[in-house]
Amino acid sequence: MFDVLIIGGGVSGVSCALVLGSAQNKFFVSDKKIGIFTHQKASSLQEALFNNAYGIPTGTLGSDLLPQSLSHLSTSYPNIIQIPEEKVIKIESDSASPSGLEFKVFTNKSTYTARNLVVGIGSANTFAIEGLMQFVEPHQKALPEKQRIQLRNTDHKVSEGIYVIGTLAGWRSQLAIAAGSGAAVATDILTLWNNGIQTHAHDSIR
Repeated sequence: MFDVLIIGGGVSGVSCALVLGSAQNKFFVSDKKIGIFTHQKASSLQEALFNNAYGIPTGTLGSDLLPQSLSHLSTSYPNIIQIPEEKVIKIESDSASPSGLEFKVFTNKSTYTARNLVVGIGSANTFAIEGLMQFVEPHQKALPEKQRIQLRNTDHKVSEGIYVIGTLAGWRSQLAIAAGSGAAVATDILTLWNNGIQTHAHDSIR
């Protein structure tokens, strides 16, 4: 049983995982099981070149940044379980579980259970995760001719236990925006685990 599963190993998904991982020593996180599906073949970063992203050296290729980000995650926060080369195809919810709302996540290779889901796999209209299709709507901040989609949400929340991040949440396609979206949801989840007390995860040299 995962306490949270992140679907998507791009900018927003890894950003969410990094913030959750960095909170590992907080008393309300130490017993949490966190995973991320790192399937990246369809990431828009595969063809990206970055000259205008905060903290990223000019000329960085997205195709290099993708594996670097996963290496950063595994080195700094090995408590985050990376699930590579699996594509999520279906989600089922179970509100009758004795322990509360749970989700079954079906991939092309296996099945997982989780209490919370974070979905960040881009806004292409090829989105086809069964169990989430009822939330699909036209992207509100993309050109109509691009036929982008988003998941209907309120402040990243799709429904109880399900969050959406990055361009799939309706944000514009900018690395800094996607990263911030993932980090924002991470702090929402940390706040949830902290019994609703607002929180975040910062490191300091002091």
